Formats: sequence, structure tokens, C-alpha cells
Amino acid sequence: MLRRISQRCQRTLARPAIIRGTGFLTGRDISVRFLPSPAGSGIEFVRTDLPGRPSVPAHVSRVTGTARRTTLGGEQGVSLVEHVLAALAAHLVDNCVIEIDAPEPPGLDGSCQGFVELLAEAGTRTLPAPRYSYGVEKLVTVSAGNASLTLHPADSAELTITYMLDYGSSSPIPRQIHTHQFSTGEFIRRIAPCRTFLLSGEVDAFRSQGLGSKTSFKDLLVFGPSGVVGNRLRFGDEPARHKVLDILGDMALVGFDIAGHVVACRSGHPLNVALGRQLVSMAAAERPSSFIDRRFLRSA
Repeated sequence: MLRRISQRCQRTLARPAIIRGTGFLTGRDISVRFLPSPAGSGIEFVRTDLPGRPSVPAHVSRVTGTARRTTLGGEQGVSLVEHVLAALAAHLVDNCVIEIDAPEPPGLDGSCQGFVELLAEAGTRTLPAPRYSYGVEKLVTVSAGNASLTLHPADSAELTITYMLDYGSSSPIPRQIHTHQFSTGEFIRRIAPCRTFLLSGEVDAFRSQGLGSKTSFKDLLVFGPSGVVGNRLRFGDEPARHKVLDILGDMALVGFDIAGHVVACRSGHPLNVALGRQLVSMAAAERPSSFIDRRFLRSA
């Protein structure tokens, strides 16, 4: 069961903002335009490079892929959306149209810092509609193998995320744990700069699929047998912090604020989305009109 913890005014951007860069997956030059939108419209991606400008709402019901990244929609959708969504969530932006001329946002430096800084320059404004925060009455857990993700009941209106990273004793990425109590300022300073990471052995596999043709070791964190290759860590536990970033971005897909303590152990996008879907299903079963947009009830 979910219970309402608090509420705030919905937000959108104060003015449009544009960012350009290279896609990690496609290697394309990409332009993204963030536009203000009215209360209750949510976050929506619009593919300006395709006939008819197809769009896909940023909602957990529209997730079609979670392998190493979160993908919304089918062939006309958008992948790698979690960094953009985390940046919007950091600024409490609930309503925004994102015009994008590629199937992915630009990778930037592998973090969401560039998006966060862009949105800070654009500014935000409040809208005359409520945004509710909900917590669970008892533990909600999703798991797969030795990975798990649990939302603990809320003691307050705050969201805390703990990530426990453990790839085993033979991994070049050491075991680490990071806890983040969300606030916009703390997220910008301590989480937004943290970059995507992978193992050096995974690089060739990605490139054999035609991915990452223009991505270098300076664009993200690549761990070899002796540690980071061609780059430096920004924080000693940067991988665990980046996992916190991913969780915040994926949880933004539920359509309401979450209060409580999210504890993650070895989890990734599949479990993030699984938890989001479970929360939306609980919301729809409880009081759908007060929890979620009616557009998504059928898929919840």
C-alpha cells in the first residue's frame, strides 16, 4: 500500500534550452532542445529527425529495453534516457518537452553534469498544480539472482538512495557503497559529475556491434586490470555514485515523487524499472485518480 507523504507545486522550465554533443551509441552529432510545458503534461521525448515527429512519454509503462541503459518506445523511441531524466529530477522539473534529432541524447562526458548545468541556466518556474510524494507502508523488494532493490517505508518526505556495488573479488572495480540523501544542491555537487563505467573487455564487444565509434576513454570510465584506463576518478566511489544517478533517473519514470529509503545491491536498470512498474501498479490499485495520470492506467 502507498500513502501520501507530502506535496509540492509542479515545475517546468522557465525558458527553452539547447545542448549539442556526440552520441555514445551512434556516434552522431546530436541536438537536444528542452521546452517548457504545462502542468500535468509530464516529460515527453519528440524525435524531430523522423517523419511526423513521433513522441514517447517518459513513463515506466513505455520502457522497452533495460540492457545497460533505459530505452523508451520502439524503433522510433529514445535510448539512454536515464541521465537526462536524472538531471530533470534534480531540478524538480515534472513537465518538459524534449526535442531530439537522434535515437539517443549526446553522451557528453558520461555523467549528467552537462544537462544539470544547462537546466540550471534555463531556470524553473512553478505551476498551479500539485505534485504528490508517496511512500510505501511496508518493504517492497524486487530481485534477480544476487541483485536486489528495496524501497523502505518513509520516515519523512525525503528520498535516500544507498547503492552497494560488488562485482566480486576478481573485478578491477573494488567493492563500494554510497548513500545519498537527495537534495538539488547535494545531487549537483556529489552525484551529477559521476560517469558511466564499463570494463575494458566490454569495449571491443560494443564496437563489434557498431556502437561507440567516436567514444574514447576520456568520455567515460573504462576499468582495466590495473584500474581506470586513460582517465581519473572524480570520487573514490564514483561507480557506486553513478548507480545512484541511474536509480534517480529511472525512478522519475513513475510519474510521482517517491519518499523513503531505496537500498540497492548489485542492481541495474532492469530492477530499477521493475520497482517502478510495481509502484505504479500499486498506485493504480489504490486510488488511481490521485496517484497517476489516467493515460497510463491500462498499461500499469
